[in-house]
Amino acid sequence: MASSNILLPEEQFQCSICLEVLTDPITTPCGHNFCQACISGYWKSTEQCQCPMCKETFDKKPKLKINTTLREVVNHFKGIQVRDRDESPAAPGEVACDVCTVTKLKALKSCMECLTSFCETHLQPHQIAPALKRHKLINPVENLEDRMCKKHKKPLELFCRTEQMCVCQFCTVTDHKGHHTVPLKKEFGEKKAELGRTKNQMQQMIQKSLQKVKEIKHSMELSNRDAEREREESEQVFTTLVRSMQRSQAEVSKMIGEKQKATMRQAESLIKALEQEITELQRRCSELDQLSHTKDHLHLLQSSPSLCPPTSTKDWPDVSITQNKSKWNVQKDISQLDKKVRRALSELEEKLNNVLEKSKGDDLKRLQQYAVDVTMDPDTAHPLIIVSGNGKLVRTGHFEQNHLYNLKRFRSRVAVLAKEGFSSGKFYYEVQVKGKTGWNVGVAKESINRKIENRYTEQGFWTVWLSFQVDYEACTDPHTPLSLKSKPEKLGVFVDYEEGQVSFYDVDTRSHIFSFTGCTFTEKLYPYLNPFDDYDGSNSAPMIITPVNQTP
Repeated sequence: MASSNILLPEEQFQCSICLEVLTDPITTPCGHNFCQACISGYWKSTEQCQCPMCKETFDKKPKLKINTTLREVVNHFKGIQVRDRDESPAAPGEVACDVCTVTKLKALKSCMECLTSFCETHLQPHQIAPALKRHKLINPVENLEDRMCKKHKKPLELFCRTEQMCVCQFCTVTDHKGHHTVPLKKEFGEKKAELGRTKNQMQQMIQKSLQKVKEIKHSMELSNRDAEREREESEQVFTTLVRSMQRSQAEVSKMIGEKQKATMRQAESLIKALEQEITELQRRCSELDQLSHTKDHLHLLQSSPSLCPPTSTKDWPDVSITQNKSKWNVQKDISQLDKKVRRALSELEEKLNNVLEKSKGDDLKRLQQYAVDVTMDPDTAHPLIIVSGNGKLVRTGHFEQNHLYNLKRFRSRVAVLAKEGFSSGKFYYEVQVKGKTGWNVGVAKESINRKIENRYTEQGFWTVWLSFQVDYEACTDPHTPLSLKSKPEKLGVFVDYEEGQVSFYDVDTRSHIFSFTGCTFTEKLYPYLNPFDDYDGSNSAPMIITPVNQTP
């Protein structure tokens, strides 16, 4: 019998819908086989008539007929399976014969009339006796009493779709009269088909989730590599800067030391010359003192030339000027060196700024990976606001539009929210504000007061704005002025819900504008646009939600 199983693998006779051995097999025009009940239930639950296996679509529902040849082959196969497992003791979890007394053999069939399960030997009377042949035999099951109607003591052979329960034939003419009932076999096939579809949907959801996990892990790896590279570049720049400063400091210290030594040598030389002159002058003073006490007229007159002051002395005020000039030269040299150091520092600063700007650009590129498709919700728009049909363009009109009363609609601020709200994770979107003289962009919580305008942070707004064409501010409490090098034409808004962060970027220059940090979010956040009023026509340019272009 083992060879029979090898020649006839069970997979060849399985229905791909219920995954059981075929019952009343049907062959579709494309050549695939299914249980009659399974394929009927499948086609009934789908709009298109197509093969569950190859997805071939049929313009007209095929007329199903049982493949009698295949049915005989399947029945023969089932007989082989039965013979292979007959006369073996019932294993744990298998249905045992209720008649066996010594060794409980595995049951081959269960009788719905006798409410008893039989092995092959004890089943033989049901296959021989005419009265027993009329009994309904099913595959062996336990607790046969549960398969009988409690009220009529008849097999539960039907399914009431009205009350979603199993019933017997007598129930259809009593408690379930007029209800929609179908054979258990048919309902089984349709339920199997439904379970198969549900399983496929769940498997697709699992695959999508696994793919998302893979993408997130890949993003984490890229982020870690980018962070490590940026860290190494910044360390290199700062190391170069520190070494340059140390080298410049050493050069200045050395130059000052050399100038100081030269000044000391000059001072020592001058002091020595002065001491010599002082000695000579003291000698002459002594001689003059002696001559001043002499009474010899001739001696005094003969010694008169020595009364003249010495002519070899230096002009010490000039020497002092020379010393000041020497000091001025030292300051001049230091000034020149200072200029050189400043120039080197300026070059290093420029290089550092380039690295930092590149780092900011890489940071923005990383955030753009969290881009979401944002569509503005016209049901929330202030009556002055006009929202385009695709929800991507917002502009301010000069007259209020006639709208039905709506609690979601803004009445105080000329603003509009997006349809999409976010209560976890990270998201990013971009909006064009080119040509506008006033605007307000960011996110707002779902429960914001849309009738009364109070301070933004108290009402759950995290935004930046341009007012009066030149004043850029973050809407903190109080507002924080923003000093921007250029006028942004496209803004990027990034939100990290769990970290409590909302950041704004100038997309064209790839530079950071402002960040709200340490926020606590407890409800959904919605992208928020406020195009401001347009009283004089100078602020007529629209605000446009643009696709995110992750430029390299």
